[in-house]
This record gives sequence, structure tokens and C-alpha cells, in this order.
Amino acid sequence: MQQNRREIIWSFGAVGALGAAALAFGQAPRKALAANHGSAAADYISGPHLDLRTPEGNQIGYARLTSDLDESKQRYGWFKGYVMGVRPGESIRDLFGFAGFGVSRLETQPDGGIARVLREVGYYTNLKSGEIMEEWRNPYLDEIVHPVPIANDPFNTVIRDRFARPPQYGGLNEADVRPEQPFILPWRQRGERLEMERHIHLYYKSALDPEVWARESSGSMVRVSEFFAYYLKGADMQNPEITALDVHGVWNRTTPWLPWMLMGQAEGHCQYACFMGSTGDLERIHSRALLDYTEKHYAKYFSAPETYDPDTPSLSSLERYSDERQPVPPKQET
Repeated sequence: MQQNRREIIWSFGAVGALGAAALAFGQAPRKALAANHGSAAADYISGPHLDLRTPEGNQIGYARLTSDLDESKQRYGWFKGYVMGVRPGESIRDLFGFAGFGVSRLETQPDGGIARVLREVGYYTNLKSGEIMEEWRNPYLDEIVHPVPIANDPFNTVIRDRFARPPQYGGLNEADVRPEQPFILPWRQRGERLEMERHIHLYYKSALDPEVWARESSGSMVRVSEFFAYYLKGADMQNPEITALDVHGVWNRTTPWLPWMLMGQAEGHCQYACFMGSTGDLERIHSRALLDYTEKHYAKYFSAPETYDPDTPSLSSLERYSDERQPVPPKQET
């Protein structure tokens, strides 16, 4: 995972035609909304507390969706699912599980932006037992490899009334600079519930030079896409007393082979498919074994960073991998 699905980053008008449809839907009159979604349901998009047709409404709504407006509190976001291998000429294959969480808090900035400071950890798990893997037999290579957990500290961003620039990843993604657009998300209402979807597509220089990281690097460039779908109660969004929204949904990610799989530039890629949501109690979501493992190896990841530092870079997992690991020697032919 080059960088995470719960991050607040730029998307192009919420993606092409979807973004255009979202803007048209957001400007629809109240009567049309009722006709589309049933007259029995209140209109939870236009108000009365937040108008989700406006950048200002989306800034506050999204902050409550992904963290807690009460800056004295932190909020957990969780994910749990599978990682699959996709190669030409064969069916998709389930490889291993993936589970973890992030913890964030908000900090209002002098310019009106809302900084979201985050730590997150994610583990690769055995498909049968659910145990966190220390080693895994790569079926494509028939070789034992050693999984590397995701451990991002920090991954920060600022929620504004316009879409943010893409993450720069230490300067690797500076070429991807596009015009700013109003922060209007593609909300839809279905009866008493709201739903919203975001697609994020990135293509940037890899931190793992294939000339140096021959077994770990998928190539000189990295193509990553993330897909988020959120579902929540419409009445909660319009309740000013609620500072953190209960949300659930799905997160999917398309990414090159993970470096620790040692696939090099072999054809194919990984596909993540996970449920996700928010919670105030991780024990309702994850196993005691996963939480104990975190307590032993990544204890600080139960707490969000204390404050936002704009000078602290938010790195991709490939950058962290290149900083923390050494290249694996070429495989010896037998």
C-alpha cells in the first residue's frame, strides 16, 4: 500500500463523470430530491445544519466523517479485508488478509483549514487462521518472503473548502499539479441514509529505483488508485450535536506488487478489498490478538499525533520502505 485509503487528498472533482453528476445532483432543487429519493424522507443534503451542496458544508461534513470536531478527542478508523493477486492469463487469486486501523484528531488552523493528524498501522494476515504473518510463501515464486506491516507516522493533511493538492511524497509527485476545485463531494441520499464515493488516481515516480531494488521495485513509476464508499445516517449528518459521525463503507485499492513480495517487474498487481468504518472502541472490530500485537510492537499507534506540523512530510509506504530496509540480493539460480 503506497499510501492509505482513509487519507484526505485531492481528487479531480470526485472523478470525471461522477464528479459532474455529483455537482448536478447537489444543485438539484428540494422538490427534485424528494422525487428521486422518496417524499417520506427528509432532505439531508441541503440542510438544515449543513448544506452539502457547498464547499463550506463539505469541509465540516467531511471532518466529522473522518474524525471528531471535538479537538480534545481522537477517533479510530478501521479496515479489514483481503489482498488479491492479479496476473495476465489466470484468475484472480486471494493472497492474504489485511487488517488495521488509524487514529486521528483535528486541529483548526489560523486560515480556517482543519488539519487532520493521523497515525495508522496495517497487518497482513493468514487467510485461514487470521494470524498476523511474520513470513509467507509467495505462490508465484515458491519462495518464503517476510511481510512488512504498514506503519505510517504521521500521515497528515488539511481539510479546506477546496480540494487539496495530491500528496507530494517527498517531492516524487510534484509533477501532478492541477487546478484547485471547490470541495464538493458527490453525496447521494437513499431514503434515510446518505452515501458518498471518492476515487483517487495517482501516478508518480517510485522511491524504489529498480536499478537498486531489483527484486522489490515494480518499476520506475508507481500507479495507484483508491476507491472509498461511505454510508451513514442522514439525520446524523444534520444533527449539530454530533461531532463524530458513525460511518461504514468499503475501501478498495489497486497497487503494484508489494515490495516485500519480491516480484520485481513481473506483470500483474495487487488488489485490496476491505470493509472500513469508524469506531470509538477497537475491541468491537479487531481481535484481541491483533490489538495485543499492536501493543507489543506499535504501541504509539493507539494515539494520534499531538499537533499538526506542516514541515513534517507525509511519506508513502515505498519511501518508508526505502528508508528502513535494504535491497534483497538477487535470487540464486539452481
